[in-house]
Amino acid sequence: MSLDLAVLVSGRGSNLQALVDAIGDGQLDARIVGVFCDRANAPAVERARSAGLATQVVAPRGFATRLEHDAALFDAIDARKPDLIVCAGYMRLIGEREVQARRGRLVNIHPSLLPAFKGLHTHAQAVAAGVAEHGASVHYVTPDLDGGPVIAQARVPVQPGDDAETLARRVLAREHPLLVRTLQLIAQGRIALRDERVQLDGRPLATPLQLAANQRFP
Repeated sequence: MSLDLAVLVSGRGSNLQALVDAIGDGQLDARIVGVFCDRANAPAVERARSAGLATQVVAPRGFATRLEHDAALFDAIDARKPDLIVCAGYMRLIGEREVQARRGRLVNIHPSLLPAFKGLHTHAQAVAAGVAEHGASVHYVTPDLDGGPVIAQARVPVQPGDDAETLARRVLAREHPLLVRTLQLIAQGRIALRDERVQLDGRPLATPLQLAANQRFP
């Protein structure tokens, strides 16, 4: 089946662009029904508009509380009737009420091998911790920060002399195919969330799917 996607962004929009390109190339059976951003000057906004996508900025500045902002944002998203909501570099926490109402329909890509290095500055965290591997994860969103069930991951070796910037570049190159391929599995009906566990082809995953370089998922 084809997925109708709503995409949430805050920054450059490189993962958004990866989705646009994958849809255009036939690698992802989906269409983007709306792009939503919390920052009017984010490069992702111009990227989305250049691609001809319906784009809406819902900035928090005009709302008294985070709950009010979340409600307005998700009212706008729901009006587009997406099958799946993708946080692709969206940098704001989403409140429990909105998350719970869309459980199993809200996914995020996070630049670490969860559960390691939740939150911000993950590449600097990885370098400081001296880990041998870093990477990216796609997970279902729950009220816990970066704590939802992990669907799939891509691993990146940490090389001698790496700093946060060099490591970030290599991870980003793996994020894009990881997100596209994970969403394609969802579009094919092969991935679902049941009883708080990720299922592949109707069977619970013991561990997240691993995407190695130049490798496709099952």
